[in-house]
Amino acid sequence: MENVYMKMDTQQNLSIKGIIGMLMANVDDEKKRRMIALGLGDPTVFSCFTTTCVAENAVVDALNSHKFNGYSPTVGLPQTRRAISEYLSMDLPYKLSPDDVYITAGCLQALEVAISILAKPNANILVPRPRFPMYDLIAAIRNVEMRHFDLLPENGWEVDLDAVDALVDHNTVAMVIINPGNPCGNVYSYQHLKKIAETAKKNKIVVIADEVYGHLAFGANPFVSMGVFGSMVPVLTLGSLSKRWVVPGWRLGWFVTTDPNGIFKNAKVREP
Repeated sequence: MENVYMKMDTQQNLSIKGIIGMLMANVDDEKKRRMIALGLGDPTVFSCFTTTCVAENAVVDALNSHKFNGYSPTVGLPQTRRAISEYLSMDLPYKLSPDDVYITAGCLQALEVAISILAKPNANILVPRPRFPMYDLIAAIRNVEMRHFDLLPENGWEVDLDAVDALVDHNTVAMVIINPGNPCGNVYSYQHLKKIAETAKKNKIVVIADEVYGHLAFGANPFVSMGVFGSMVPVLTLGSLSKRWVVPGWRLGWFVTTDPNGIFKNAKVREP
């Protein structure tokens, strides 16, 4: 398993290095301008990114309290799950419960959990193209087929919903939505997200909502959580501290079931 993760890390690093290499090619060496790598918001490496002292002080206080030096529950500390459920509920028309929240080691592990629980013999998941490359690597480990639907650049990188309909079959278990988008930087409107939810409902599939960049929206479209449509279709929301609070090394994320109708709770386990 360690070798697998080393390969995954290598693949990710190669992708990041490739992007940075392309950016470097556009730097004017004669003017000696310093490149700001917006694809890597690392406050340790780049001084233009800063971590709020409120977050740093909170960690120091937690360490000094001597209350958190032991093992935590597998699903996460109750107060952590409660805080995340209350925070995410601010974007929703209903309240999440701490029982809807599972703490993970960053958003990458949340993604692993999402794919793992949906994996079954011959399962396939629909993913956007272009996308964050780690989806394919994790799916390969779980023997889950990834089917690719295009994002439409002429429509602000919206999902090609006709392509989604064409890809779905009886083995399709979910579709992935990355919003705000990585790597395209798009932010989906409420209307487009509703159409995505309607498409998922029609095809009886779950939506995996990768919202690690949630609220990092600076254009005309405000960020809308896919969980808003949880009463229409079950949503697995993935997120973490790293991007919005500029703490990429802290490795704390969450996997949240946004399912006010209780479809997940009533689901039965099927043996292969």
